[in-house]
Amino acid sequence: MELGIEGRRAIVCGASRGIGQAIALQLAREGVVVSLVARTREGLAETAGQISAAGLPAPQIVVADLMTEEGRTHVMTCCPSPDILINNGGGAPPGDFRDWARPEWIHALDMMMLAPIDMIRRVMDGMIARGFGRIVNITARSVKNPHAVLGLSAAARTGLVAFSSGLSRQVVKHNVTINSVLPGIVASEAQFSHIRGLSAMTGRSYDELWAEKARANPAGRFGTPEEIACTTAFLCGAQAGFMTGQSLLVDGGDYSGLF
Repeated sequence: MELGIEGRRAIVCGASRGIGQAIALQLAREGVVVSLVARTREGLAETAGQISAAGLPAPQIVVADLMTEEGRTHVMTCCPSPDILINNGGGAPPGDFRDWARPEWIHALDMMMLAPIDMIRRVMDGMIARGFGRIVNITARSVKNPHAVLGLSAAARTGLVAFSSGLSRQVVKHNVTINSVLPGIVASEAQFSHIRGLSAMTGRSYDELWAEKARANPAGRFGTPEEIACTTAFLCGAQAGFMTGQSLLVDGGDYSGLF
């Protein structure tokens, strides 16, 4: 399926590894010129190398901390007119809500809600003026299926999704869409970190928890970053202009609700 986005420009946040890296590669395969954003150059160089080795449009490397005003400004200076924004980043570790004081909550909100919202604010007017924009937030299944140990992540990410859904209805008439992808268990660094946190909390081995999670999923396995990337790329396509304000679960059937 031709997505009709060849020659478009995209900002992909968290593009140095895992899901963000896979999304950057998939968009590049569609002919998109990608600005790769993360805090460290080494991972971005690896992603850029994979894109270049495949003979795809040369990407731009942008080293920036999106948690800071300066970092977000730097990204927009490097890529001032993006057609596509992928909000993607790390999550908060699992824990007990009794241990989360105000600093932990503020950090989670800054990272998973307020920084992505500010990126949306910065790109929105340009997208409207050009008559095309695709914004995709990579969040988590905890938005629809929350668990107490993931309270920091679930609360912050749900705020981002709620804001995005409301805004999406104001801007879709300009051919600007905002959607969210909610990955389930995916074999990526975020999941590795999550299981390490659970292991520290429970005293159970990493391998035991990994195998248990895979068995518990209806698909009997972890998803891949590439599966998330393909879903995300579709939402960035020209054909997806009538789809907005949605939260798409990509979780191997783990969520059992109808809506």
